[in-house]
Amino acid sequence: MTRPARVSAAGWGWRYAGRRAPAVRDVSFTIEPGERVLLLGASGAGKSTLLAGIAGLLGGADEGEVSGSIRIDGEPAETQRGRVGLVLQDPDAGIVLSKVGDDVAFGCENLGVPAGEIPVRISEALDAVGLDVPLDRPTKNLSGGQKQRLSIAGVLAMRPGVLLLDEPTANLDPDGVREVRASVERVVGDTGATLVVIEHRTEVWVDLMTRVIVLDAAGGLLADGAPEAVFAAHGDALAAAGVWVPGHPVDLPVLGPLPGATEPVLVARRLAISRDGRSVVCRDLDVAVPRAAATVIAGPNGAGKSTLALTLAGLLPEREGEVTASTELAGRRGRRPAHWSSRELLTRIGTVFQDPEHQFLAQTVQDELAVGPRALGLPAAEVDRIVDGLLERLHLSSLARANPFTLSGGQKRRLSVATVLATGPRIVVLDEPTFGQDRRGWMELVGLLQEEIVRGTSVVAVTHDAGVAHHLGGRRIELTASAPREAAA
Repeated sequence: MTRPARVSAAGWGWRYAGRRAPAVRDVSFTIEPGERVLLLGASGAGKSTLLAGIAGLLGGADEGEVSGSIRIDGEPAETQRGRVGLVLQDPDAGIVLSKVGDDVAFGCENLGVPAGEIPVRISEALDAVGLDVPLDRPTKNLSGGQKQRLSIAGVLAMRPGVLLLDEPTANLDPDGVREVRASVERVVGDTGATLVVIEHRTEVWVDLMTRVIVLDAAGGLLADGAPEAVFAAHGDALAAAGVWVPGHPVDLPVLGPLPGATEPVLVARRLAISRDGRSVVCRDLDVAVPRAAATVIAGPNGAGKSTLALTLAGLLPEREGEVTASTELAGRRGRRPAHWSSRELLTRIGTVFQDPEHQFLAQTVQDELAVGPRALGLPAAEVDRIVDGLLERLHLSSLARANPFTLSGGQKRRLSVATVLATGPRIVVLDEPTFGQDRRGWMELVGLLQEEIVRGTSVVAVTHDAGVAHHLGGRRIELTASAPREAAA
C-alpha cells in the first residue's frame, strides 16, 4: 500500500552549470503527508527545477550547484527515488515501451519488485487511472489523454509516497484534460499519496488542492496557504507577477472580423495529409488561409492538426491534392511550398514546432535569434537590432547568454516563436504557441501575434487554448474524426 510521504525543503536552491543566476533560490517549506499542493509561479521561477529536485533527479557538481536541502521523510531526496513519482507535461515523454502492460511494468522492474507481484500492480494502476485497454495495446495507438494516464499509471505502479505532476494537461485537448484531472482525483482519493502539481490552468485543479505554494522568481516564496486565502489576499499581485489567478480577466483587445475578400495566401484543395508519407491522417480538406488574419486549427488529439499545419507550411508533402501559394507570395519560385528550399521558405513561411527544442541550433539564446537574420545576409547592425528587440519584447534579455536547452518550458516557447519572427515571414505557422506560458508570457505572445496580424502577417495557429482563438479572431478550422468544419472565430 502507498504510504504518503513528507516533503521538506530548507533554503534549497539550484544553479545550472554555465548559468550565473540560480534557477531556484532560498526555498523553504514542509508538505505534510497527504497534502495536495498546487505549485505556481511565473515562467522561469523554477517550478520544474524544484520538482526535479524533489524527485532527486538533478545531477552532481558537473551539472550544477545545489544549496540547502530537500528531504523525503527526513532522508535526502536523491536516496528516495522509489518514493517519488514524476510525470512530465509531454504525454510521449513518459512512455518507454511499445505495449501498455510492458510500459506500466517498467518502473517496477527497475525497482526490483518481485516478478509475481508486478501483474497485480499493473492491474491496480490501470484501474486507478481508468485506462481500460488491453495490455498488449500498442502505446503509439493511444490518444494524448490516454498516454498521459498511462504515464501516471506507470508511476503509480511503483507505489510512490509523493506524486509530482509537471503541467500534465499542457498538450491535451479538453476531453484529455478532463480525463487526466478525474484520474488524478481518483488516485489521490484511493491512495492518499502526497500530491504536487505544476499547472498554469489553475481553474482545472484548484478545487482538488488543499494548499497553494507560489515561487518568487527572485527567490523564496511569494505566497503559501489555502487556495481561497492565497488568491483572496494576493490575487492582484500574483496576476501581476504572471500567475494565472482564477477570475482575473486578460487585459487584451480582441481582433475584429476578417478583412474584406482578398486572394488567400495559401489554398489547399482536396488535401490528404500524412505524417509518414504512407498512412493518411485526414483527407478531402479544402482550406484557405486569408491574408493578414488568423486561422486557428482546433480539434481533439490525434485528429491531424499538427500534420495539417506542417503540410500548409511546406514541411510535409501532400499525400493527395495540393497546397498552393498566392502568386505574390511565391514570386518566381513555383506556387507549391512543398517544393521550396529552406532558404526560400525563410521569409515566406516560418514554422514554430510543438516541441521548441526541435528547432534550436545555437549555443546561446542571443545566437539562436541571430540564426535566421544571418542566413538572410543582413548587416551585423541590423541583426543586432532585430535580436535586441525580440529579447526585450519577450523578456529574454537576462538570458541572452544562456543555453536555450537550459531555459524553462515557457521561456523555450517564447524563444522558439521569436526565432521565427526574426526573419519577418509573411506567414507564421505555430503549433501550440502558448503552452507552458504564465499569464504575462501568454499576454506578450498573443499580443505579439496580434501586432503581426495588424502589420499584414498571416497567422496559422494549432491550439487547444480557447483564449488564443478568441483574441486572434479570424477563421477557425475544427478537425474531427470525420471531416473539418470551417467558420469565423
